[in-house]
Amino acid sequence: MSDANHNARSLDDRAHIDAKRAKAWGHIIFNAILALLFAFMFVRAGELPSSMWEPMGAGTFPRIVLAFLVVFNVMIIIKELPSLKQTSALSQGAVRAWLIEHRLAFGVLILFGLMTAAVPILGFRWASLPFLIVCQYLLGARSTKALVIATVIALALSFGLESLFRHVFTISLPRGMWG
Repeated sequence: MSDANHNARSLDDRAHIDAKRAKAWGHIIFNAILALLFAFMFVRAGELPSSMWEPMGAGTFPRIVLAFLVVFNVMIIIKELPSLKQTSALSQGAVRAWLIEHRLAFGVLILFGLMTAAVPILGFRWASLPFLIVCQYLLGARSTKALVIATVIALALSFGLESLFRHVFTISLPRGMWG
């Protein structure tokens, strides 16, 4: 085998190893952050006010879901730990390449965080509307026609979900400071 072929193969092997280790680290860090976020939300869900018509309390269902999410995140972390032992240290630039490759997921996560922060102030309808429009833009709705469709979908989901919860499930979603 010539030196050129050996070096090319070594670079491909190194890129594969870097990708595997970066993926493992990415999953571990991302799921650890999510687990902490869900644990915080679990605690906060216990503070939801209960009414006398809800025998288990308003926070019971969210706490069950959040507990499952924390367990799921911990299971992913445990699953990824052996991948770290099987690979060597990352080469320079591997983390940056992984972050660039997953920028869309991080963009949607940041938008979700902004929406979550805006819900107490604006209410569910008005916080979810721009979130849904911008998410659809990030996911590829660029033409005028696609943006009009994205806006209609966002209106239907933000106002429709709020109406569904209020009138069918008799659960009030946050209305914000002016709702």
